[in-house]
Amino acid sequence: MARWMRAAAMGVVASLAAGGVQADNATRPVVVELFTSQGCSSCPPADALLGDLANRPGVLALGFHVDYWDSRSWRDPFSTPEATARQRDYAQHFNGGQIYTPQMVVDGIREMVGSDARAVAAALAAPRAAATRVAFAGDGRSVTVGAGTGRGRVLLVRFLRHRTTPIGGGENASRTATDTNAVETLAVLGDWAGGGVSYTIEPPRQGEGVAVLVQAADGQILGAAGFGTREGA
Repeated sequence: MARWMRAAAMGVVASLAAGGVQADNATRPVVVELFTSQGCSSCPPADALLGDLANRPGVLALGFHVDYWDSRSWRDPFSTPEATARQRDYAQHFNGGQIYTPQMVVDGIREMVGSDARAVAAALAAPRAAATRVAFAGDGRSVTVGAGTGRGRVLLVRFLRHRTTPIGGGENASRTATDTNAVETLAVLGDWAGGGVSYTIEPPRQGEGVAVLVQAADGQILGAAGFGTREGA
């Protein structure tokens, strides 16, 4: 393991332990989104942190790869304009429209530099509640959003659980990227207005995972669940 990877991993473990991360599975997992890119030299420590979080109970960790780092010398195979658009939407609430990498967003309402393990640990330890319960069928072929309070959109996220990629150009040339829960698609299943609703979905294939998020217009996560992850069934 490279020296910067070892240092990042050691810092992650220490900060998360000191922060007293809570795993409140009776409500919902805490949703952590990392906006990252294989073309960003500051991102590997944040990618390592996301990998650690993905293995923790009570955490649903997702890696959104933006496309504004893509260049002729290297294009991130996970990058999508949808990931960039999602980050820009968050930026309207957090940073006056400014975007950067690596950035972590916790539960849609807190943001910090993606490699700042102490700030992430503090956000994970903050109290949270669920406005609705999200549950997958045992075979992963359907998902139910329960009755509750509030309004939001129901989002379906599909991701690859783990992949290593030799980087052939850009700021990380000659390094090997290790990506965890890298988002491949993001789709809207429908709107949620407080009533119970169910959706039929395609289950994840080998090595893949899916997540369903219920998200309010202001970005707050109202409910969430994963399938094919540590947090999922």
